[in-house]
Amino acid sequence: MRTASVDRKTKETDISVTINVDGTGTSNISTGIGFLDHMLESFSKHALMDLDVKAVGDLHIDMHHTTEDTGIVMGLALAKALGDFKGIRRFGAAEIPMDETCSRSAVDVSGRPYLIWKVQLDKPKLGAMDTELFKEWFQAFAQNAGITLHVETLYGENNHHIIESAYKALARALRDACEVDPRMAGEVPSTKGVLGS
Repeated sequence: MRTASVDRKTKETDISVTINVDGTGTSNISTGIGFLDHMLESFSKHALMDLDVKAVGDLHIDMHHTTEDTGIVMGLALAKALGDFKGIRRFGAAEIPMDETCSRSAVDVSGRPYLIWKVQLDKPKLGAMDTELFKEWFQAFAQNAGITLHVETLYGENNHHIIESAYKALARALRDACEVDPRMAGEVPSTKGVLGS
């Protein structure tokens, strides 16, 4: 099993994440931010990755630090669980519809972080969460997981559907990219023989 646990404590947040890449999609999420919990539960379910997240942050200020730092620690945990990337498919893509919305995600699990974010939201909040924080989470996750990540909402009107379809698209794309390919025979999926540089 490809599993990892990462703890990160700062003056702003105290976050622990355990991930099992080869899981069944079970999760135990507690960030203090209801909508973020909902998105991470959905991510776990559709990525088929078991995920435990416990975050305590300075929510009396706002939700920025907790959201961003949760993305950081989840990304670090995924990178640690994947190790040297041997045998993985590396690439994954998914288009996910949700009612009137359709979002797509494409990932390259390469050790080379980059985010393209083409998601338009016209509401300032979802639940109590500022919608501008979703890009912060995706950026922090991609940077620390070491993945190239493109997220785009093709069309949509409901902000809840737009964000949820984006998380589900990421989950399904990562599920494919992180799967072990028996044809790779344990090799690193790169002509260089190494990923991350």
